[in-house]
Amino acid sequence: MTTPPAIFGQFGPALAFAERTLTATLREHLAQRGSTTETWYALRLIGTRGPGLSRQELSRDLEGSQNLDAGSTAELLARLEAGGLIRGDSYIDLTAEGEARYRSLREYVAAPAARLLGQFDIHDIETTIRTLQAITQRAAEEASTQ
Repeated sequence: MTTPPAIFGQFGPALAFAERTLTATLREHLAQRGSTTETWYALRLIGTRGPGLSRQELSRDLEGSQNLDAGSTAELLARLEAGGLIRGDSYIDLTAEGEARYRSLREYVAAPAARLLGQFDIHDIETTIRTLQAITQRAAEEASTQ
């Protein structure tokens, strides 16, 4: 077996620090609008995968995040429904108010993201995205064969 390149050992920590920093920035930014990252993630999943996103699929994806488990996901979805942002039992849709809130937050978070990412070569950003997507896919494939 050959020794892996030293850079491989830097990948995990670099990714973790970037995620932690970006999430903290997003959390602070959303708080200025009276929102949370969990609400943003839920609205974004429904807004991009809906209409008619399976509640089971949505819950599974939300529960996979660092800040949510089955109980807190159920509470989040109940809050969003009580707040008039989502509707549905087995399949979830955004309400008109939910659509408006999602669009507003999407536009609100786009500006700082563009400002930050705009400082880097677009090809580097594209390569990073492709690499992270491929890593995610291969890790899932390996996990499913074990």
